[in-house]
Amino acid sequence: MNLHDCHLLLDFHYWARDRMFEALKGLTPEQFTQASVGSFSSVRDTVVHTYSADWVWYSRWVGEAPTAMVDPTQFPDVASIAVAWDRLEEQTRSLVSRLGESGIQRSIAYKTMDGHSQSQVFWQLAQHVVNHGSYHRGQVTTLLRQLGAPPPRSTDLITYYRERQGL
Repeated sequence: MNLHDCHLLLDFHYWARDRMFEALKGLTPEQFTQASVGSFSSVRDTVVHTYSADWVWYSRWVGEAPTAMVDPTQFPDVASIAVAWDRLEEQTRSLVSRLGESGIQRSIAYKTMDGHSQSQVFWQLAQHVVNHGSYHRGQVTTLLRQLGAPPPRSTDLITYYRERQGL
């Protein structure tokens, strides 16, 4: 993977996230936090988990070692998580630009939450972040349907590519 491809994947990740947020804006705070059956206990908790994973990886990339995920109760509504994620997006994009072509090819040493040392090539970690986000956006889509709310417009990678090409 090269730097252009890494930026392209991040562009897709945030494009798809923003489509998810468009759909979430129609939820009341009660619907956003309503108990549900799934990997996490509500739409909010699923969204915050996804944001939190992005935050954990960013933290690791800058040399920190988080030991816990972000507490979902910090985000009572859609707007509050959207603001935090926008800030994290800026930081992540800036970091990738600073790393440059050679930087995305180097291994990043980090600690897992239980303190185990790991090392992985940066672009593989970035690819994981994007893939993880896709997985949980699918869960959010299911939860929205269960609430009777409209799902997001397509967040498929091919849709993103087609839109970029003006198709």
